[in-house]
Amino acid sequence: MTVGPNAPGAFIVFEGGEGAGKSTQAAALAELLQARGRSVVRTREPGGTPAAEAIRAILLDPAFAGLDDRAEALLFAAARGDHAQRVIRPALRRGDVVVCDRFMDSSMAYQGIARGLGADVVANLSLWATDGLIPDLTVVMDIDPQVGLGRVSSPDRLESEPLEWHRRVREGFVEIARRDPRRYLVLDAGRPPEDLATEIAQVVDALLG
Repeated sequence: MTVGPNAPGAFIVFEGGEGAGKSTQAAALAELLQARGRSVVRTREPGGTPAAEAIRAILLDPAFAGLDDRAEALLFAAARGDHAQRVIRPALRRGDVVVCDRFMDSSMAYQGIARGLGADVVANLSLWATDGLIPDLTVVMDIDPQVGLGRVSSPDRLESEPLEWHRRVREGFVEIARRDPRRYLVLDAGRPPEDLATEIAQVVDALLG
């Protein structure tokens, strides 16, 4: 595996259901790369810019329960577009490694599949919003939703959805990764965090050459 279309930088994304440990592994990878002298930008979605963080507040606030599904998808795309143009692309042009907690696959799984809007429809929306930005590597942290949700102490609007909805999200991530196995690394998030970090580091080492 070699660095893809985002060279001279590299774009690495962590995906998965609630409580899967994405943030833990993203932080571990960023720290490892920085210790090796790499310039790293660690960011998240929705968020990463002032406007995108404001949109995040709307999307995750339980006060907005019942938000229309299409409006939800459009808000995620709007936040992603600003994030991509103001943070991710400039970092990649500088040659940085961008480590991001969630990106377009979350929209495909949550809104496209679990909400029933269509994974391809939502993917095309994200591609339009970001002018075609695609990660070089997406790490999918796969976890039983019942286990993952049990790790959540104060559920936000999406975390408060029924268990069956979260099961559809999980199935969505697995299906999306199955379509393009060269760009995805699917890991059992129930394994020890140290083992997961080691495997992720090995794959990223191969990616960065």
